[in-house]
Amino acid sequence: MLAAVRAWVRASWVGLRGRAREVHWARATVLGVAALVVSLGYGVTSASVDMSLGPHTARYEVTTDSTVTVDLGPLGTLQIDSPMPLTLGVRATVKEIPDDLTEIDRAATLQALSGDLQTYLAFFTGPQATLTDVARALVVDAARRTLITFVLLLALWAAGRALLGEARRRELTTWLRPHTRRLVAGAAVVVVAGTVLTSSTGQGASGSRPASAVFDGTPLEGARVTGRLGGVIDTYGGYVVDALRENQDFYAAADAALTTAWGSRAQMVAEQEARDAEPTAGPSATDELTEAPTADPTEEPTGEPSGDGSTGPAGASLAPAAQGEKAEEPVEPVTLLVVSDLHCNVGMATLIRSLARLSEADVVLDAGDTTMNGTTVEQYCVTTFARAVPAGVPLIVSPGNHDSAETTAMYARAGATILDGDVVDVDGLRILGDNDPNETRVGAGGTASTGESAADMATRLADVACEDGEVDLLLIHTPAVGDTALADGCVPAQVSGHFHKRTGPVQVGEGIRYISASTAGATLNEATLGPLNGTAEMTVLRWDPATRTFLDYQLVSVRTDASVQVSARLPWPAIEDPDAGLPAEGEPAGVAAGRVPISAR
Repeated sequence: MLAAVRAWVRASWVGLRGRAREVHWARATVLGVAALVVSLGYGVTSASVDMSLGPHTARYEVTTDSTVTVDLGPLGTLQIDSPMPLTLGVRATVKEIPDDLTEIDRAATLQALSGDLQTYLAFFTGPQATLTDVARALVVDAARRTLITFVLLLALWAAGRALLGEARRRELTTWLRPHTRRLVAGAAVVVVAGTVLTSSTGQGASGSRPASAVFDGTPLEGARVTGRLGGVIDTYGGYVVDALRENQDFYAAADAALTTAWGSRAQMVAEQEARDAEPTAGPSATDELTEAPTADPTEEPTGEPSGDGSTGPAGASLAPAAQGEKAEEPVEPVTLLVVSDLHCNVGMATLIRSLARLSEADVVLDAGDTTMNGTTVEQYCVTTFARAVPAGVPLIVSPGNHDSAETTAMYARAGATILDGDVVDVDGLRILGDNDPNETRVGAGGTASTGESAADMATRLADVACEDGEVDLLLIHTPAVGDTALADGCVPAQVSGHFHKRTGPVQVGEGIRYISASTAGATLNEATLGPLNGTAEMTVLRWDPATRTFLDYQLVSVRTDASVQVSARLPWPAIEDPDAGLPAEGEPAGVAAGRVPISAR
């Protein structure tokens, strides 16, 4: 009997301890959830970040008034209904245009203001990139603030428990227990009141200020303007909107022309292939009209056609493999899309995306000078170009002299792979490249070295290529930086930009160099923003993984009238023995091969 009583007491005690432990964990869970809710509310509503807005720097802060507000100080504000959930909005306080974007003197004031207008135009042409970057940065800042606040609340709770001691905590618990409901109700009232007092549906603002008709048909349609800014926009806003619409219409027409021209070229190729597939009794005059030239027009074809009439280049037989041998499957070539010297012309982003899709590009190569001046406010440029590349297609970049460490880092965050002196492997293609050794800043008086001379970089890249032994392509912005690697025979091909003028492909040393023209249509003393002032070019290359050689290249030219020309596939030159073309006596070495001296800029 006594043993049974002891067992009952023991079981009761264990049960009480279990229930006490459950109550303790339940209370801790409730407190933890409450702390997390408070932390999340503070983190979200206090998030802020400094980023760009067109050519300006701006302070972005989360609000709870359901409105996106652009604060221009004494001029007034521009307000748009917020697309964010609940009652969240954003306030952007616009600051100055950074000095490092354009340095203005009295004689150049109007020119600089015109450049600022072009930057506004570029921003409103592709605002999604800026909005996405701002949203991502605000989310990161909100998460950081939430985590810090949550940790601080937990630390305060732990410190409070330690300071009070168990006896004092028990005494306070006993005193507060009868008032639990009133305390919970009071806390709820405070939370609700705080939410109501700091939030607004935005209807009042929308009803008191009519939307500006100037923005109709633009990404800012429905925006409301306050203060003196309304008069400025009503007077001059039409000019900016007209420029925006002209820009949009131009690149929409060019994009449509690109699709049409590419389709026409593909149809021509298909028709030619169909004609070539038809059996013929023997060689005809039309055989000489093919687009791919022979090695020597005077050479006679070698070999005899097989009985089934199936022959390859130079009469090579394409008959089935001998019995018992397994024919090798043909390897699909790797398609590369080359762009260069974009100089913040975000209007071309749509055409880059379209050509990457039409050509079924496996890789996109950017040969540098993606921005105009390498400033942080040009983040929207690199972000727009990075997002123009179809999902899953690698974007490989060799930054140019108009880029900077800041914009290059932004490009990398947007998804680009930045070459930094090491070899990267993309679909079996081994690519070497690096940043340009110089930095050019508009208005800063010229070009300065980043710490390594062009000659030193040329030697270093050549050493890397020779040591690796399997580099297929050197992607470098300034062509002369690749001279040493080409001369040493350590890279079979080089792609560059910089000169805004296409040259090649031509053999230099023991490799083939191709210099791309500007994909922004850049011309001397003309803006690269807005409709094209010069012909913009993109190049489609094909590389054979089996032979590790380039097969051909295809030019896509976008003209100033929004028309597009797509060339035939032109054969990539074969590398010949450089000793066969030695310069004449007294001629500088390298001139005959088309070398550009490193000192030439």
